[in-house]
Amino acid sequence: MKDLAVIETILRNRYHFFGEIREGIGLQEKMRAMLISSVAFLALYGAVMGSTHSLWQALSSAVKLPLLFLATLIVCSPTLYFFNVLFGSNQSLTQNVSLILTAITVTAVLLLSFAPITLFFLLTTSHYQFFKLLNVGVSAIAGSMGVTFLGQGMRVVSAAGKNKDEGDRARRWVLRLWVLIYAFVGSQMAWTLRPFIGAPAMKFELFRQLGGNFYANVFASIGEILGFVMVR
Repeated sequence: MKDLAVIETILRNRYHFFGEIREGIGLQEKMRAMLISSVAFLALYGAVMGSTHSLWQALSSAVKLPLLFLATLIVCSPTLYFFNVLFGSNQSLTQNVSLILTAITVTAVLLLSFAPITLFFLLTTSHYQFFKLLNVGVSAIAGSMGVTFLGQGMRVVSAAGKNKDEGDRARRWVLRLWVLIYAFVGSQMAWTLRPFIGAPAMKFELFRQLGGNFYANVFASIGEILGFVMVR
């Protein structure tokens, strides 16, 4: 129940939540609650994604989707921390991780909220490429909202000084650059851990051989829907 209370605080009173992160109040408890909640929600949505193929794919995706976000968090957290230090921020690494976990938790909650829509299309269409692009689009929407929360949190947690305007501009550039890095790392991580949905014509695979890239596959999927190319 405490974990759900933290989520409700993030969604309903985010600035109070960010203020507590700035003051260092209950960071360990907040991080634990966000970690447990986000893993549970991502696992549920991962199971929905994989259920289009088989039970094994559903179980595999339920494990791999939380792993995707947490592995990307581990890889990218030091970059955000040192960028912030470089531009004069006094945030600690724990505060940075708390902010990123906030973004991941918001993303996980929104993904779970999209689960009924995803299930609807799962039951009403058998087009694999459409379903794959649907999940890419849903993930992009949820991720964008998570990044929005991260930006708001950075503004609140960063101390306001005499050069507040310059600091705000620097933080915006830091956030934009970090989001690009996070997106590239996350997409490559997703490509490495694929499949999450599983092509219906193929047997269950825990992982696929490396080759190609995430962006080329998305464009190829769009091409197949439009009748230009065929994609596995």
